[in-house]
Amino acid sequence: MKTSSNMAYLVANAAADKKAKDIRILNVDGLSSIADYFVVCSGGSDVQVKAIAEEIEHKMEEEGIQVTHKEGHQFGKWILLDYGNVIAHIFYEEEREFYGIERLWADAQEIVF
Repeated sequence: MKTSSNMAYLVANAAADKKAKDIRILNVDGLSSIADYFVVCSGGSDVQVKAIAEEIEHKMEEEGIQVTHKEGHQFGKWILLDYGNVIAHIFYEEEREFYGIERLWADAQEIVF
């Protein structure tokens, strides 16, 4: 069984494989009851956002980890992949700036990736 931290790094590495921009791992353990980590990243187009999400799903499946819930794939502006203790947020760049998820979780410890 992978730890939440290991899973967060798997997600971040998969995003990096598809050239995701500004990848951040936020430790929200103790701040959120829904997850231990958020992995936040951006793509430069809806096609890239979808490709990043698909790569994350593929790499996680290779590790035997299934997504429990996903949203936003049809539009490619903000895709959420829920892996239980780790949630991936893949944004189109302008959407990320608009929603400011990092500002919402400013108290979270940011892990350098």
